[in-house]
Amino acid sequence: MSEQTQGSQPSGPGRVVVAGAGMAGVQTAVALREQGYTGTVTLLGAEPHQPYDRPPLSKAVLLGKAEDSALDVDFEGLDIELRLGCEVFGLRPGEHELDTGAGTVRYDVLVIATGAEPVRLPGADGVPGVHLLRTLDDAERLRPVLARQHDIVVAGAGWIGAEFATAAREAGCAVTVVEAADRPLAEALPAEVAAPMTAWYAEAGVELRTGVRVERVEPGTVVLADGSRLAAGAVVVGIGARPATGWLAGSGIALGEHGEVLADRTLATSLPDVYAVGDCASFPSGRYGKRLLVHHWDNALQGPRTVAANILGAATGEPSAVYDPVPYFWSEQFGRFVQYAGHHEDADRTVWRGDPNGPAWTVCWLRESRLVALLAVGRPRDLTQGRRLIEAGARLDPELVADPARPLKSATA
Repeated sequence: MSEQTQGSQPSGPGRVVVAGAGMAGVQTAVALREQGYTGTVTLLGAEPHQPYDRPPLSKAVLLGKAEDSALDVDFEGLDIELRLGCEVFGLRPGEHELDTGAGTVRYDVLVIATGAEPVRLPGADGVPGVHLLRTLDDAERLRPVLARQHDIVVAGAGWIGAEFATAAREAGCAVTVVEAADRPLAEALPAEVAAPMTAWYAEAGVELRTGVRVERVEPGTVVLADGSRLAAGAVVVGIGARPATGWLAGSGIALGEHGEVLADRTLATSLPDVYAVGDCASFPSGRYGKRLLVHHWDNALQGPRTVAANILGAATGEPSAVYDPVPYFWSEQFGRFVQYAGHHEDADRTVWRGDPNGPAWTVCWLRESRLVALLAVGRPRDLTQGRRLIEAGARLDPELVADPARPLKSATA
């Protein structure tokens, strides 16, 4: 499928409809205006709230340090039509129409930005005291739980599980984290890198149970697969997220194995006049030679600029912009600031900078002497310099990389 066909749009101003009012959707609408689009821009949000930022939900909003995390965007001033409480249920591409809870919405160009939805714990729906942490309403329901200092069981020792456990301990709750894998962050990091992070739980007073899954949840109790029972005033589920694309069934949009929209390198989809951006879409990375599905804030911030450029470019005949970022994310957990940039594979060479049992250290991954990814704990300068080195495709000397006293940017071969 050609990029010109996928990204085409009627010449002149028309109507761009953005389905999804999270970070990716909002930034797409804003980028269109910033780049000079003069047609109609309509932003559809399923939730009734003003569009908001998600990272503070597991931190300031959850702990009552902020009432919300609304994005500082003047939608009226930018002439962006914002329709809240307008969930999208279906797409009829032949008619350029969306089926929504508020009726039919027509588009000339559609941007799919419906994000991701949390994976639910089997059998736990409807059980009192079981919570997710994805939306503002989720955070508001959990605030009184923390205030009452319940015994809390967290299912999942991924990024969101660690961040919630951190907040719950700060609130004075007793916390047990249950992880089916043999270590935290098993899907994101190799065992040798996750090992020193395992100790953070005990240091924070959190009990970590690995290698065992939740069998079922009963009111006030979590039953594990090994037969043990955990008292639980509340259960928080953080076992992952999946693209929120169920509404695209029957639309003809090509989806991947995880249900994500298969966007091309311009973030166009398999249908004309339809793009996809953010957590709901994967894209082919020339940098890494594979398709990437990135569920992180920075991807939702960067991708919209490419989409907006290509929507405008399709009308003017400009060359297509290619999306091939260095993925980046950050996490605050157990008093540590953790940052990751790039993408690594098991076969890449691992080089440590600093003592992993200390307060600050970095892990670098090299492929044929080129830096492809790094994880920095309490070393933000390493992250900043490393991200630039990845973008430049720089070759590094592993021995120089391993010296934590040497600036990473001076470790070039």
